[in-house]
Amino acid sequence: MIERLTPPGVPTPRGPYSPAVRAGDFIFVAGQLAVDPATQQYVPGDIQQETRMTLNNIKTILEGAGASVKDVVRVGVFMADGSEFAKMNEVYAEFFGDDKPARTTIVCKFAADIKIEIDCVAYSPKK
Repeated sequence: MIERLTPPGVPTPRGPYSPAVRAGDFIFVAGQLAVDPATQQYVPGDIQQETRMTLNNIKTILEGAGASVKDVVRVGVFMADGSEFAKMNEVYAEFFGDDKPARTTIVCKFAADIKIEIDCVAYSPKK
């Protein structure tokens, strides 16, 4: 069974996609940005601020889907500036703690002036 999820309190997608999709026991979270769910506006900041807000949006989506960050098995990090990797990684490490998922980090050019986008996959059997 596939469920398209839009939990309350998450940024509204800016395109034709779901914030998350549950397929069986897996939850696929679409790429998230530093968007304030209250205002639905992108909040520019330094890499640490944008990483923290992005990861908090992911946490809210996961919780709305009945999962937590401890259930995340894979993360994709897309960054505009590779020289900011260490600063991003500090926030990332705080967020995941000892529950380290597999990760891919890609340095890329975005169509907009953003610093980071993060997506993930979580394993969370439905109860």
